[in-house]
Order: sequence, then C-alpha cells, then structure tokens
Amino acid sequence: MLLHDLTDFMRLSAALNIQLAAQGVGWENILRLITSRMAFNRPGEREVLIHVFEYLAQAYGLKRRVVGPPAILHPLRATALLTQASERPQLLDMLTELLHDKYEDLTIDRLGENIFAQAEAKFRGLLKEIDPADEWYLMERLDHLAMKPTETYYQYIGRLLNRAVQTPELVRVKLADRLDNTLDLHIDVEDFLKDADFFKVVFQIMFPPSGSGYKPTHEHPITPPLNGAQRLYQLFKNAVVLSLVREKHAAIGDPAARRLFEALALASMHEGQRIALHIMAYHEPEIERQRTLLMDVQRYAQEGGFTRITPPSDKHSLDGLFMKRFDYPDSTMRDERLSELYKDKGLMLQAAVSFVGIFMSFVHSDDFWIRGISDHGIDAG
Repeated sequence: MLLHDLTDFMRLSAALNIQLAAQGVGWENILRLITSRMAFNRPGEREVLIHVFEYLAQAYGLKRRVVGPPAILHPLRATALLTQASERPQLLDMLTELLHDKYEDLTIDRLGENIFAQAEAKFRGLLKEIDPADEWYLMERLDHLAMKPTETYYQYIGRLLNRAVQTPELVRVKLADRLDNTLDLHIDVEDFLKDADFFKVVFQIMFPPSGSGYKPTHEHPITPPLNGAQRLYQLFKNAVVLSLVREKHAAIGDPAARRLFEALALASMHEGQRIALHIMAYHEPEIERQRTLLMDVQRYAQEGGFTRITPPSDKHSLDGLFMKRFDYPDSTMRDERLSELYKDKGLMLQAAVSFVGIFMSFVHSDDFWIRGISDHGIDAG
C-alpha cells in the first residue's frame, strides 16, 4: 500500500467498512487489515486490540464523519497507515492511534451520560488487560494528544512536538492522523488524477499552442460536503503541521515519522492538484485566463512567496493568503472567509497551485519550511 495513494486508501476504507457492516462484525478481519505485517510479541495482544475495536464501536455508535463514512473508520484507518509506515509496529503505538481522539470526541458531552458510562466501563476493563507500565504511558500520550480548550492550533501542535523530545512516538501518531484526514476529503466517484497528469496540463497551458489544457471526461460532480475552499483549509493545516515538524526537527530520528511526513506532503500536493484541475475544468475553462493566473503564481513563487508568511497587501492576490483566508480560531469567522474564497475561483486556483508548490518543496527539500509559522501563530514579520 502506498501511504499517500487515494486509490489504495479507498480500497482500505471500503474493506474496513464491509467488515464493520458484516453480520456479527468481522473484528478478526479488521485486525488483519490493520496489522498485515505485524508480529505480536506477547500473549493477549490480539485480544486487547479487538477489545479496543469493540470499545470504539460502542462509543462511536452510528456517528459519522463530515463527509459521511462511519466515524470509527478514522481511528481504524489511521492505525492501518501507522502500521504500514512502521517496520516493527508496537502495540502501545497502535493503542495510542486507535484512541487518539478519546478525550476530544468520546466525552460525556458528546456521547450522553448512558452511552458514556457504558463505554467507559468497557474502556476501564480493557486497561486491565495491558501491562501497567503500558497503561501509564498510554494515558499520558492520550492526554498530550488532546487539544486543550484554551489552546490555538499552533500552540497545540507546538506543545505536542516539544513533548516529542521525550515521547517521539507522538509525531508519527499525529502525522498518521493528519494523513487520514487528508485522504478522507473525498466521496467523488471519479479522481481527477486518474485521467490527467497535472504537470502535463500546466505545461500545455503555459506553452501555447502545445495543447488545449484540461478537458474533463465526466460531468461536474455533485457538490461534496467539503467544498474546494474547505479542502484548501485542510491543506493549510497540513502546511502548519509540516512546517512545525520540520522547524523543530521532530521527525529526524524516526523512520516511521519520516515516511508519514513524506506521505502527508505527497497526499497534500495531490489534493492541491485535484482542486486546481476541478477549477480549470468547470469554473475557469478559458486557456488564456488559466495562463495568466498560472504565470502570476509562477512569478510569486520565484520571488519567494512560498517560503514565508506574507502580509496582506494590494501588490499581489496571494499576499496574506494564510492570514486573510485561513487563520481564524473562531469557526464562524473562518467559515465566512472560506465562503468568500469559494466565490473567487481565480484565487482558489492560484491558492491550490501554491499549495502544490509548497508541498512539493517539502518533499524535495529537507530544509524547507514556511518561515513565519511558529507555536505562537503566523507572523509576516
């Protein structure tokens, strides 16, 4: 399985979903899907994982993700991605990934008193099945992974990465979490990257009369639960995470974290390509207009616009992109800004192409990160 590949991810998601829908639930099959290369070291480890699956099923119940699939799929898939990235997956790492959202999603406020009490009883029971030292480390990790009510996203990621000096496993867990969130943005039947080479399309547009740009082979898809602007916001979050990981050298000594870092960068780059192709196909189809927008992004990149946070200005439409469109802790204000962005398809195209360049830089340059992103937020300096 290629960690960043959307088709492989969809196969994994479908296989897990089938087992979840099976009569009696195929927990053993789910275990095999998640731990395909894992050798269990101690008696009882398989049973512990199955009991965690049962706890998650009881706690999540019929709850669903924003794009529609059952909510339990997220921790299951993220754990599968983590084990695929790890040469020797450890039970404690898998438990941490499976339970990483416990303190945010599986609370009494969200579940209600009755379901929460039943789920907690099952959780306390499964804790008795693991080594006391592993139990202590697990609960410590889960506490670190929970975003505190008073924290901004920057403070949360910064705190997590600072703690990773003592607990490096936190980095790979968070990267697997973000990778699943990124690949889980789609319910479209067709993948734009299946029938198009993004860079070939750009070449054809930039060098007339070599081609006619991108012509889709299918009708405009039904608007998904997350539109293009909301997906760009997820790419912004990935850029923040990868920049802080790179700035703090948090993935250097961990091969699994490095694999997940690269996979997240590649998945994010491909997502930017899909958004750009969609806009060129249906919303900005004129070749001359596309060429003007792409050349403008190219100049911006050559002037170093991708390497740092830029302040809002009237000089360029991409100036202040992060600050003006995405950097809003208040969700209502952020939704308003994203709604404005969604109406400006030209700027959306430029933003998507900019993210392609940013994440490509993460992949190809070991010392690339966006200057101006820190634990305290973003600052144009």
